[in-house]
Amino acid sequence: MSIHIGADPGQIASTVLLPGDPMRAKFFAETMLEDVVCFNKVRGMLGFTGHYGGKRVSVMGTGMGIPSHSIYVHELINYYGVTTLMRVGTCGAFDADLEIGDIVLAMSASTNSNVNRLRFKGMDYAPTANFELLLAAYNAAKEMEIDVRVGPILSGDTFYGDDREVWKLWASYGVLAVEMEAAGLYTIAAKFNVRALAILTVSDSAATHKAASSEEREKGYSRMAELALAIAE
Repeated sequence: MSIHIGADPGQIASTVLLPGDPMRAKFFAETMLEDVVCFNKVRGMLGFTGHYGGKRVSVMGTGMGIPSHSIYVHELINYYGVTTLMRVGTCGAFDADLEIGDIVLAMSASTNSNVNRLRFKGMDYAPTANFELLLAAYNAAKEMEIDVRVGPILSGDTFYGDDREVWKLWASYGVLAVEMEAAGLYTIAAKFNVRALAILTVSDSAATHKAASSEEREKGYSRMAELALAIAE
């Protein structure tokens, strides 16, 4: 048993979906999985294991931000043998062509966090998705007739930043969207040689100032989770 996860050995599947919100983990488990068992309630960070199309899959919340996310990813890998981790969450669009509800597959994750500079002694590290998993998600999306955009994103350290125009700089370099966890996920996954991918639903846009309605959010979340579950081992 780890410090932050109360599961017994064997209770967590080798593939885990990781929404930031534990209540979203509960929603995914209750609406998409069968034979569901709750394996974690420590700190209210709910985790569940069930079956999808005959495949055993887990889903667990991670909280917001790289530090919180990285703790759970580290423990899932090292204490429970998880080998495939997929973040399923929301993002804010920087690209004006992205519409509310669109799905982004994060090929790489830049960051304004200092976490990796601390880890790499002041040098920059380029956190990237596992190519095999990225390709599988792209191909599955095509088969499922789900439009996706593939490209770089930003994992930001602040939700309410002081510079409300800085997104334009990132956008000018082709960064599609912003969220707060993927750079941490990709870094920890690379360290322990496991597979990771962030599948994100656009919930708002810095470029167009649009924001999702509750109906759009629910539909987008479901498609995102269905895509992740389709490529689960």
